[in-house]
Amino acid sequence: MPTFMDADQRALWSGWLTRTVLPAWSGVGFDRGRRLYHERLTFSGEPLVLPASRLMVQARQISTFCRAALDGLHDASAQALACLEEVERLYRHRDGQAGWIFSVAPDGSPVGTQRDLYAHAFILFAYGWAYRLSGNPDFLAVARQTVVELHQIFAAEHGGFLDEVSLTAPGVTGAVRHQNPHMHLLEAFLVLFEVSGDSFYLDEATALVRLALERLIQPGSGVLPEEFGPDWRPVAAAGENRAEPGHLFEWSWLLGDYLRLNPGAQDAGAIRQAADGLFAFGMRHGVMSGVQGPAVRDAIADDGRSLENATRIWPQTELCRLLVCRNERPEILRGLTEQFFGTFIPDSTRALWIDRFDASGKASVSDVPASSLYHIYGAAREFC
Repeated sequence: MPTFMDADQRALWSGWLTRTVLPAWSGVGFDRGRRLYHERLTFSGEPLVLPASRLMVQARQISTFCRAALDGLHDASAQALACLEEVERLYRHRDGQAGWIFSVAPDGSPVGTQRDLYAHAFILFAYGWAYRLSGNPDFLAVARQTVVELHQIFAAEHGGFLDEVSLTAPGVTGAVRHQNPHMHLLEAFLVLFEVSGDSFYLDEATALVRLALERLIQPGSGVLPEEFGPDWRPVAAAGENRAEPGHLFEWSWLLGDYLRLNPGAQDAGAIRQAADGLFAFGMRHGVMSGVQGPAVRDAIADDGRSLENATRIWPQTELCRLLVCRNERPEILRGLTEQFFGTFIPDSTRALWIDRFDASGKASVSDVPASSLYHIYGAAREFC
């Protein structure tokens, strides 16, 4: 554990996570009748009934509670594995075709049958952690078959994958391609490689790292824009492309994690340089000073100009995790902690958060999304 992290920070993060957040989201946050997690709670802590439950949210919650059990922080493992069983039944091959559907209704019937790369990344991530927790080889078999189908469904020219595909109404897809689902797919492949030791997943991860180095991260600036054309050229002229500091920090952490798992990588020097560059660019242009302390802004241009001074909870947690793992900038980490608990967490005795503030500092959400827990856990576990 980094030596600069003071006991008060550790106690604040770990106490809130273990005594409040994890018990609540595996309690009121889980629908025992449906064996699925709720997508949102009200600010009074009651579940919201929504017209659709997304695969991505279920996968994020499953992975979080598998990790929490493995970390010895909270054991809701039986619930998480039961949910995964139900999710496989409801979402996988549900319409008789390859892959996983996007969402289901409260009665379990399909709502969104499109194939979404982002959602596939997270279900792979969930299967990796479920296998680590249970040792059930069936989980690896489903993951492996899902990767095979992913290549069939989302195949695209110029490397990488399409963002979304409709199997029932095929048409022109891929006019705009996004880095974000590829980033989470890299994350899933790294977990699957670590838990299985199967080089199949390392090869998949390596292909995405090369895509990042060769096409996504821009030469000169070292920044990584959000949107690209079909051939992986940024959608706008240099200096006019949107970049999200939170994603720069996520990519930086993932590239470091790739080197942890594959220290003999042929491009290790270039990968380390890219990770450092993303971190430096995000710190220089993406972190602003606020009344409560430093905060990560939502968006910048690829020349460093500020585009959006609104703030969301997840970029704050991504920078916290990265600073802990890099063991540097203790003053920023301390300030982020103060900002996090002074702004985004209205009451540290409750498992609720304000997900987004506008540029004027006004809360711009009306409920509490479960999807944020994945980010919160990734940072908070580093303090435990």
